[in-house]
Amino acid sequence: MNIIVCIKQVPDTEHLHEVTINPESNTLNRTGIPSIINPFDSNAVEEALRIKEKLGGKVTVMTMGPPQAENALRETLAMGADEAILLSDIKLAGSDTWATSVALTRAIEVIGDYDLILFGKQAIDGDTAQVGPEVSELLAIPLITYARKIEILDGKIKVERVLEEGYEVLEAKLPCAVTVTKEINEPRFASMRGILKARKQEILHWNLEKLKVKEEEVGLKGSPTQVIRIFSPPPRPKGEMIEGENTEEKVAKLLEKLKSHRII
Repeated sequence: MNIIVCIKQVPDTEHLHEVTINPESNTLNRTGIPSIINPFDSNAVEEALRIKEKLGGKVTVMTMGPPQAENALRETLAMGADEAILLSDIKLAGSDTWATSVALTRAIEVIGDYDLILFGKQAIDGDTAQVGPEVSELLAIPLITYARKIEILDGKIKVERVLEEGYEVLEAKLPCAVTVTKEINEPRFASMRGILKARKQEILHWNLEKLKVKEEEVGLKGSPTQVIRIFSPPPRPKGEMIEGENTEEKVAKLLEKLKSHRII
């Protein structure tokens, strides 16, 4: 089994209040903000490692971002991933989910030999849950979202997919893309041996030339959605307390006020 896991480095939730907005591009300015692996992506890495331990194969972890994203990749190598790829090019900056998906898809096509592509169900910063579905669409392979359990047998994948009040079981042929939830597993801690090995391991750096992608397909130029304006919503007006000697009197006053405002 050749498994590719797409991860994202996101701002640490304890420091989200420190994130600022670039006034020129209206994108997040993450400089100096501590970052972590998107929590759902850690579950995706863990699931890939478990499948590899059961069936054999190779786990390749990939992310798109600035050079500092190497830290997230080294964490996955310390967990047990075999290879790490960083898509890093100044021309990728400002990519929305679609442009990001284009870059990831081109990288997957360069890798070529894969059976399964795993994603976290969504990133905790953008919260869009769009990249996994968009990559699967671009690759024209099946997609199953919100997985809480994965089984692979005879070239097929069987997934328990989380619903609001239960789950459903879906089956698809490989290769397939799957987005996973936190219910699927508990990510392991890296061993000291894994950490030491990861420090020495090479991380591949791929730019637009390696991806064979045009400049206008990625970054701000390739993003069909762009943030035009950012503003803080006006503060809500203070509420009003309805006074009265008892509940009946308070209800009567409330009804009278609602009627005066033509709400009822």
